[in-house]
Formats: sequence, C-alpha cells, structure tokens
Amino acid sequence: MQRKHKALLALVITGVIGAVIYYSGYQLRLVPNEPDLRPNADKPKPQELTQEFELKGGSERDNRGFPQREILDLASMFPNSFFREGDTTEKRVALTFDDGPDSVYTPQMLDVLKEHEVKATFFYIGNRAQLFPEVIQRTVQEGHIVGNHSLDHPDIMKLSIEEAKQNVLQAEEALLQEAGYRTALFRSPYGSIDPERIEEIEKLGYKIIAWNVDSLDWKSLSAEQVKYNILENVREGSIILQHSSGGKEENLSGSVSALGEVITILKNEGYEFVTIPELLGIPYQK
Repeated sequence: MQRKHKALLALVITGVIGAVIYYSGYQLRLVPNEPDLRPNADKPKPQELTQEFELKGGSERDNRGFPQREILDLASMFPNSFFREGDTTEKRVALTFDDGPDSVYTPQMLDVLKEHEVKATFFYIGNRAQLFPEVIQRTVQEGHIVGNHSLDHPDIMKLSIEEAKQNVLQAEEALLQEAGYRTALFRSPYGSIDPERIEEIEKLGYKIIAWNVDSLDWKSLSAEQVKYNILENVREGSIILQHSSGGKEENLSGSVSALGEVITILKNEGYEFVTIPELLGIPYQK
C-alpha cells in the first residue's frame, strides 16, 4: 500500500511540473534557453527599431574575417596612417568601442568608464548618431574621443572607392553636428579594408585605427569570456576592441559587466588607460 502511495505522489508531482512547463512556455532543452537580448529593464527606444538603426553590412557575427597577418601587413605598409597598437615600451593601453551609439549599451559603458575615471575612444556610426544625439553629446562632455565608423556600417570592400569615400564623409558630417568637431580617426566596419582604400581615406584627413586585442564581445559572450579574451592578450601599447552597441541580435551585457573588472585588474598591474590620440600621438580632429 505504501508503495502505491509513493507511486501516486510521484505521478502527481510529475503532472504538476509538466503543467508548469507547458503553461509557462518554457522549452525543455539540453542547452540553456536563448537569453533575452534586450530585457524589459533596458527597453530600446523606438529609434532602434527603425531601418536607420540597421547595420547595412549585417552583423559582426556573419561578416568578421580579418586575419591578423593582414593587419600586420597593412601596419607595415602604412606606418603613418594605419595603426593597430601604440608604443610597446610604455605600459599604456586604449579602450575602444564600436557600433554605437544606442540607448541601452552605450550609456552603460559610459557609466562604467565614469565610475572608474577612464577616458576611451568611441567609433560611432553616422546614422545612429542622428538617432541618439544626446549620447554623442554626453560622450564628448565626459572627455571621451569620437571616431568615424562609417555612415551605416557597410563592408566598404564591397563599395566602390568613390562610394566608400562618400560614406565616410557623410558620417563625418553627421558626427560633426553632435560632437562639435570633425574627427580625424576612422575605423572600418568589420575591420575590412585594403591598401587602395587606406590611401583614399588617408587623403580625406584620417588615420585608420585597427586593434590588437579583440574581446570578441560581438559573439554575445559572458563577462568571464570577455575578461579572458582581453586580459590574456593585452600588453604594452594595446588597442582593445569592445562594442558599445551592435546588431539587434547581439547581447553585450557580458561586455558591460566585464569592463569594470578589466579596468581594475589592469590598473592594479600598472597600466594607464589613455585615448587613441594620446596612445599614438596623433590629432583627434581635423
């Protein structure tokens, strides 16, 4: 009899659990459910739901392909206009953030930097700057540097030379309205660029900024993964790449969470955080 009671009780418990799973919509899987990339606590503004917010060339996840040997070759070919690191004899590093601004992640990155009294360089997209002018203004007011990350984030290798130049110049005008100056720094979307385009963009008055430490945060990594990718690769003169926004499918909460710890650890190791113009000894405006 006791055995029957136990069996009945187990059946009832199983039924209750099944009902909860069914009516809650939870998916019973062997891997965790997909995270809510934009939780209710951080709802995006309507502007982020418009076509102007879209990355023209698509997400980083689908388009990144920038072998380190190619970066090294370009740095050697254009030592005065293409940079991927600073002086390797000084314990200084530069934090850089791509793809902003937005209403969710960019303000959070700015909050962390303000808390730790660190200045960084933000490569902003022209169309997004027009959607979130107050974020650009805050960036400048808090002492950060604004760089050009194109008008709408195309793969400029798929544009003609003239189209690429016009895209950069249109972004320059959009950023000028809110930053208050014409930036002299350019970073190509996806890091995709070739010698011919470097020469033409240099003629527009730009220095092209790459990186030598990639957080890979565009893969929607956890804070621990982002920290590992940065701390295991950083060295004197490093230019560190993170993102302050991205495609709608990208979750940068791990990158936000990692930032404060990365700053604290590197400061404790004796590193100084500087902006790109400070690290490289180049002007930030034309």
